[in-house]
Amino acid sequence: MTFEEYRRHDALGLATLVHNGEVTPLELVDTAIQRLEAVNPQINAIIHRRFEEARQEARNADRTAPFAGVPFLVKDLGMEVQGMPMCTGSRGYRQYVSAQDSFTVQKMKRAGLLILGKTNTPEFGITPFTEPALFGPTKNPWNPAYSPGGSSGGSAAAVAAGIVPMASANDGGGSIRIPASCCGLFGLKPTRGRVSWSSLEGEMWAGAAVENCVSRSVRDAAVYLDAIQGSAPGDPYVIKPPVRPYATEVRTPPGKLRIGFTATHTMGFPVDAACVQALNTAVQALRSEGHIAEEVELPYRREDLTEAFLVVVAGELAGEIKLLAQHLGRKVRPGDVEPNTFAFNLLGRSFTAADYTFAKRKWSETSRRIAHFHEQYDLLLTPTLAKRPIAIGSLGPSAAEKSMIAVINHLRLGSAIKSTIQSLADKIYDYIPWTPLANLSGQPSMSVPFHWTPEENLPVGVMFTARWGEEDLLFRLAAQLEKAAPWWNKVPE
Repeated sequence: MTFEEYRRHDALGLATLVHNGEVTPLELVDTAIQRLEAVNPQINAIIHRRFEEARQEARNADRTAPFAGVPFLVKDLGMEVQGMPMCTGSRGYRQYVSAQDSFTVQKMKRAGLLILGKTNTPEFGITPFTEPALFGPTKNPWNPAYSPGGSSGGSAAAVAAGIVPMASANDGGGSIRIPASCCGLFGLKPTRGRVSWSSLEGEMWAGAAVENCVSRSVRDAAVYLDAIQGSAPGDPYVIKPPVRPYATEVRTPPGKLRIGFTATHTMGFPVDAACVQALNTAVQALRSEGHIAEEVELPYRREDLTEAFLVVVAGELAGEIKLLAQHLGRKVRPGDVEPNTFAFNLLGRSFTAADYTFAKRKWSETSRRIAHFHEQYDLLLTPTLAKRPIAIGSLGPSAAEKSMIAVINHLRLGSAIKSTIQSLADKIYDYIPWTPLANLSGQPSMSVPFHWTPEENLPVGVMFTARWGEEDLLFRLAAQLEKAAPWWNKVPE
């Protein structure tokens, strides 16, 4: 099989070839490996390899599985693959090797997916770009001067580059939807509790984070979520399973929807014209399909990000550093993690239990406000991001900020970091003013490609957020939009 033949198919298309005996799983694995070796030196998407194990599994593959013989990659954060490293982008975990498969990885394998390796991610997944000091930056296949987003940037870059048709991703503040937007892919963050974190975690980021994938086609994402959804014993969240398979939903018209849209920035900052254009194009497509699309006031507030979300994430990172200390058998030193990570940890430690609890109650307040919005509208539509994909290195700290962080880390001045971290956080929230809110509320939310910039040849997505538990509605609409404004044939050179 040539790469050109391989790339013409999505994951289900490749599996159909296997089902029909037109290609073997080993041929698919070898084609994916050849593509990986050809392009990964340029984009740095895959950081751990598992080639021989995948080849052996291909020889013994169940050719009746839904994704029989399909090459796959797993993000190096949150999901354990037995016998593989899981560094989470941190030098503190360089020596860690997973003793077992995560509950959800077991489901991936049962679905027929053949894991070739693990993909790059920022340290502990805390930035919307993928530039860990340990492994170096991942580059966007559409234009290597730019970021593929994060924290699932390695997965998205690998799919956009044609190495695999889909790859695992997870999302605690936008980390599926951000790289999907930056790389011209489909990315859906499921409802809180839809996919289990067992046995590594019960929940991640106080329930904000959830596992799924990035893919080229909507139907791949639907069948994949069918395969991995469900809870494990002891999970803190157990929600109702879908009424019917998501694979059925992508073949079902969505009906006439009432959709509220806005490009108002949560922090009050300007929004890139390319992102507004993507939104306007999406609105036109929706109206041409018979949906009602009305401009609305944004149901989010600045403090939802700067106070409620930031406090909890900082506290969760401080807890993550305590877990790292347990792994290392000693206190974590500034050199064990990146300077920004250590400083953010100090910020988390500076908050009290009362601060954390108060912030979590604000999450509930925000969720009720958003639920009130959905009494009138089926979906909220915004740009996925407030800027087109950013240049690599552009969201890092300035030289002055680096110097200040070094002093604060050396003296462990948690309270002194607040103003510096707030400045860095404003940079981040300027870029991602909408994505974290669905993590805070637990709602399902998806990014759909709708525009490519003529200047840099970079993709720009729009984001639809639905009521709790309504992934089915998102899949129905996404399949309709995929036909109305197809992105399938748009791939990097």
